[in-house]
Amino acid sequence: MTMSDGATLGVYHVPAQGQRRGGLVLIQEIFGVTEHIREQCDAYAAEGYEVLAPALYDREAPGLQASYSPEDRQMAIKIAREAHPFDLSVADTQTCIDRLKKKGPVFITGYCYGGSVTWAAACRCEGLAAASAYYGSMIPQMANETPRCPIILHFGRHDQSIPLDGVEKVRALHPAVPVYVYDAGHGFNSDRRSDFHQESATLARQRTLDLFRARGG
Repeated sequence: MTMSDGATLGVYHVPAQGQRRGGLVLIQEIFGVTEHIREQCDAYAAEGYEVLAPALYDREAPGLQASYSPEDRQMAIKIAREAHPFDLSVADTQTCIDRLKKKGPVFITGYCYGGSVTWAAACRCEGLAAASAYYGSMIPQMANETPRCPIILHFGRHDQSIPLDGVEKVRALHPAVPVYVYDAGHGFNSDRRSDFHQESATLARQRTLDLFRARGG
């Protein structure tokens, strides 16, 4: 897809299976649109959502699919923190929303880096019906922004990268936003990671689906 700055990014697109409930923009971890992210897209498509997952780092690292090795993790962190402007991720998200919104309600979810983008999109983008953000480490830093659509947040109690005082800051500033804290670490939704926690992942996904369906999806 061509984005607002003229760049062309790869986008993993999965049509809705069965009756279409709505559109979903699914935002990657720092590791790119990996097999794990594509599996998440496929699972939401099976629930009736047409899914777009933009490869946000295609400008800096075309086709990136990093592993969870320490070397790949540091490389991906460098892209996210130094090479890739965060605002571009939000702009690319808006482009995906715009592509989907003519067909019905549009939702968003994202993991890790994508969780932060999901929060920012809920606050800045137009056309979202609801959002579900997973363990976005930048969310506490953006807590002064106000969501423009219903959103739920998922954090791990044992997440070393997101101190609980940051989570409590978000809760205090946004008492109407459901903030769920699971007995898990960072990345608990990914079965490729050592912190994978099946019970938490299942519950968070059900809460996400419940929110989307309550908002017309």
